[in-house]
Amino acid sequence: MKKKILAVDDERHIVRLVQVNLERAGYEVVTAFDGREALEKVASEKPDLVVLDVMMPYMDGFEVLTTLKKNQATRDLPVIMLTAKAQDADVFLGWKTGVDCYLTKPFNPMELLSFVKRILSDQDETGEKRYDIGGANT
Repeated sequence: MKKKILAVDDERHIVRLVQVNLERAGYEVVTAFDGREALEKVASEKPDLVVLDVMMPYMDGFEVLTTLKKNQATRDLPVIMLTAKAQDADVFLGWKTGVDCYLTKPFNPMELLSFVKRILSDQDETGEKRYDIGGANT
């Protein structure tokens, strides 16, 4: 079964770039274009990993990450921040909030793919998803 990745960014060309590269590598990709939609997609699609921008309308990526990490059902969901926010304070906030990887734009799609593979292979070593939505692993 293909691993599912949620790509979240308000810039549609970035989402498309992430989507095309991950799909070529064999992943299923679902998309969202703001923070609220991201949380809805996490609940409905149950992705194995989220690639998340910071600067988005309605709810920024740090708010989304905080919400995911505070929720028992999603606290172990791996998140890669992919953002133009490259100041030390932003990177520190990402790590402090619980991000698994922090990549800055512009980015190399192959580098993103490398981190996705590494995070998901760590998950595979345990033989199960690292998080559970709705009380059942799928």
